[in-house]
Amino acid sequence: MTSLTHLTLEVADLTAAETFYAASGLGAHVRLRAASDEPSDGFRGFSVSLTVERPADVRALVEAAVDAGATVLKPATKSFWGYGGVVRAPDGTIWKFASSEKKDTGPATGRVDRVVLLLGTTDMAATREFYVGQGLTVAKSFGRKYVEFAGSETPGGSESSRDPEGSGSGVTLALYPRKGLAKDVGVPVDGSGAHRIVLGGSGDGSFTDPDGFAWEPAALTTPR
Repeated sequence: MTSLTHLTLEVADLTAAETFYAASGLGAHVRLRAASDEPSDGFRGFSVSLTVERPADVRALVEAAVDAGATVLKPATKSFWGYGGVVRAPDGTIWKFASSEKKDTGPATGRVDRVVLLLGTTDMAATREFYVGQGLTVAKSFGRKYVEFAGSETPGGSESSRDPEGSGSGVTLALYPRKGLAKDVGVPVDGSGAHRIVLGGSGDGSFTDPDGFAWEPAALTTPR
């Protein structure tokens, strides 16, 4: 694997999930498929982050998600690093919307600059080395606090919530300590069972990382 190309969410109710992701506009960034019978409880160990230009974009994403049925975990507000909010979709996926800007500089642009998958890991060093061994390149590293891999972002951003047929391509992979990630998105750290997400890669092989996140070649997954 050399890059993360797309995300596939495994959902218990496929019809309900399709309705939510179409209505919220978040379906442009993920694929969906029916989940197995494997149980999943509590924090699933990941969040999907959309980086946007303005606070107005954050509010628009939160409002659209809530109107479609999401639950607010952290309301859209200023912080020391910028402006952001966190919601949980009806299927359980946690979404974070963030802008480095704190001041309102104009209306929502309707664009997303980056899609980042944050994986909560129990051993940052080991998981980092695992992914390096799989062919990924470290782009940013802050010791055991944060690691980001070079990805395949679409230059200039992409439409954030106007492309329900999108495949979610161009995803940045990042690692965060599991406890820190749970705190960041506002949920208890405890969780067990299936992650309910499959990572699509640009290579030919399938594998599972040290924290149990499964990867499969992009060719095995068709958009839905």
